[in-house]
Amino acid sequence: MTTTHAGAPTVVAAPTLLGVDHVELWVGNARQAAAYFAGVLGFDPVAYAGPETGVSDRASHVLEQGGIRVVVTAALSPDSPVAAHVRTHGDGVRAVSFTVADAVNAYDAAVARGARTVERPRIERDEHGVLTTATVAAYGDTVHTFFGRNDYGGPFAPGYQPSELPRPAGPTVGLVALDHVVANVEEGALDRWVSWYGDVFGLDQLLHFDEDQISTEFSALRSTVVWNGDGVVLPVNEPAPGRRTSQIQEYLDTYRGPGVQHLALATDDIVQTVRALRERGLRFLGVPASYYDEARERMAGVTLPWEQLAGLGILVDRDRRGHLLQVFTEPIGDRPTLFLEIIQREGARGFGEGNFKALFEAIEREQDRRGNL
Repeated sequence: MTTTHAGAPTVVAAPTLLGVDHVELWVGNARQAAAYFAGVLGFDPVAYAGPETGVSDRASHVLEQGGIRVVVTAALSPDSPVAAHVRTHGDGVRAVSFTVADAVNAYDAAVARGARTVERPRIERDEHGVLTTATVAAYGDTVHTFFGRNDYGGPFAPGYQPSELPRPAGPTVGLVALDHVVANVEEGALDRWVSWYGDVFGLDQLLHFDEDQISTEFSALRSTVVWNGDGVVLPVNEPAPGRRTSQIQEYLDTYRGPGVQHLALATDDIVQTVRALRERGLRFLGVPASYYDEARERMAGVTLPWEQLAGLGILVDRDRRGHLLQVFTEPIGDRPTLFLEIIQREGARGFGEGNFKALFEAIEREQDRRGNL
């Protein structure tokens, strides 16, 4: 990527992403969404912004668990862009935000390399310091915001105060990190968005799966994983032609466009985590008992607590670096759109390729119940 300076071509370096700062969901009721993340998923409420803190048009709750930060935001008036987003998409992810050393430089670099501006650099100050942010557009109505936190020590951002919501009760969940964030885009758009992430952010392709690898009797999809080599991992999916409506197409139809399909949350002990989440009321996709007969053969040589895995519906897979364990929830809202993945990595860098067929058949069973297959 080049620009001109004093008549000579100059390479504009890609912004350096230090990690995912947070994921922000725009929802119909932020207090209820915060209660869900706290009570069901075990997150701690840490900050709040709203009329009581000088923010007049919206209410936002910040929740954290391990290295994961989630913000849930709702509109306080019907003409708010938050309300319009929820009317169109239902509850969903508006922003996947990145921590950077310098938000102005990151924004300038992204725009020079082809990103479209949503919000120019904004500098906010309070008694905790100075916070700089800037936002660019991504797929659909999703955005990426740069957060420069080097000079800020407050609970989240100016306009936020420590949360007064109660800490969650129930068994400890043990989520430690955001493993990856998965996007769904329309058919034919995958390569364009993979190129966009390379052009704008300098992200490399980690893995690619085509419809021969990700398919069932009824549907198929293509997927490419892009990453920065250190903590920012962003798979992108598109539907492929199939006999029926694929899960990706159902998402696009229901969400009314591209968006975040699921958040993968990492744990160091998936058996304990899933058991705690089930006790808290989280609903997971079902796995047929026959899956574990095949899985035991595929995982030969790896010692695993098979009875516990089968009892909790946890899937297993391996690659040349190690193995992983994963499980997927039902959609967490009323629309069949956003869901969660819980994952434990034991050296593996893959995404459960050996589980794709079992996973997608489970999703298709739910699609069929909704009349959308």
